[in-house]
Amino acid sequence: MSLDLTPVHRNLHTKVTFLGLEFEDLILVLALAALMNLLAHFASDNAHVFGMPLNVFMEFVVPALAVPLLILFKYGRPRGYLTDLLRTFFSPRAWCAIERDSELTHSYVIEEEE
Repeated sequence: MSLDLTPVHRNLHTKVTFLGLEFEDLILVLALAALMNLLAHFASDNAHVFGMPLNVFMEFVVPALAVPLLILFKYGRPRGYLTDLLRTFFSPRAWCAIERDSELTHSYVIEEEE
């Protein structure tokens, strides 16, 4: 009885990217497109940018320009950089590292009694 072998690809651990952007980056671009779509409804009909109406520019051109700008921004940075950057902006700040922890009830180091 022979042993059945199944080929395993070596690149299963790589993340999927599209246009050099990760999934989280594309979510950011889609969120920017939705925000620009909402803001475009408040733009007046006679406002123009580069010869096109402002609402069309905001709905289509701004998200399309966000993709190459994100690619340039993330060039040379590790994976997950944008997610970590957003976490640092929204995480609580530690203003003083010397202050005692109010929730700490037991000491971490147990001193030996002689």
